[in-house]
Amino acid sequence: MLCTVLISQIAHSQHKQAYQLFDSAGVKVNYYQMLDSLRTADVVLFGELHNSPICHWLEHELLIDLDTSREIILGMEMFERDNQEMLNWYLNDSIDYSALDSTARLWSNYETDYMPIIEFAKSSDMMVIASNVPRRYATQVYQHGIESLDSLSDLEKEWIAPLPMAYDSELPGYKSMMDMFDDPSHANENLPKAQALKDATMAHSILSSHKAGRLIFHLNGSYHSNDGEGIIWYLKQAKPKLKIYSISSEEQANINVLDPEYQRQADFLLVVPETMTKSY
Repeated sequence: MLCTVLISQIAHSQHKQAYQLFDSAGVKVNYYQMLDSLRTADVVLFGELHNSPICHWLEHELLIDLDTSREIILGMEMFERDNQEMLNWYLNDSIDYSALDSTARLWSNYETDYMPIIEFAKSSDMMVIASNVPRRYATQVYQHGIESLDSLSDLEKEWIAPLPMAYDSELPGYKSMMDMFDDPSHANENLPKAQALKDATMAHSILSSHKAGRLIFHLNGSYHSNDGEGIIWYLKQAKPKLKIYSISSEEQANINVLDPEYQRQADFLLVVPETMTKSY
């Protein structure tokens, strides 16, 4: 009887899942099914939860496995375009980590969540693009509107999406940002425009680096690529035939069935337990 109980407990522990993958219709898929699809893409957008260790671990594993069959360019929201030179210096061993940390405005969770990815890219001589808009320009749009960007110098304009920047205020993702304001009279219509500047700039970074035969593996917050909006909308505006796969990340109490509200949100859904530990 004791052996039976122990075997039952071991079997139960083996079925404790750290994550579950689904396709866009909510059908369970395994890692290798997803990997096979991603290998055929021009661009893969991994929409992460910034504080989820499972997201960062899976990004790392996908990068390693994709690199075995395709030439990869790694793109990262976590680096801003005006830090590209410092990032290149680090990747080329011209500066050490301490110098990168003091010059490149690294995120507070860099060491736990992104360092392993960058170190793999460095060891593989992989091109890494700092894709995001410098934060100060997104703040400027929020405070003064898109038109204020016209006053930037030519050098500064190289760090943002080309102007004039397309913007569709009717996209559901941008409209929902306005619902964040409890009092409509306090709503700032520049908030989604600042978000759009980030999306447009990351899309521009991807398109500028895209080369035939190479796969761009881009890491960004899920909200930048969910529902075919954000970065994907801008990519499609410029290159409608670009083959794009997206991954979205969500938390659920029960990870064995995808919540219907997340269906069609991306080509693949990464679902982690709500109880999963956070990196911050």
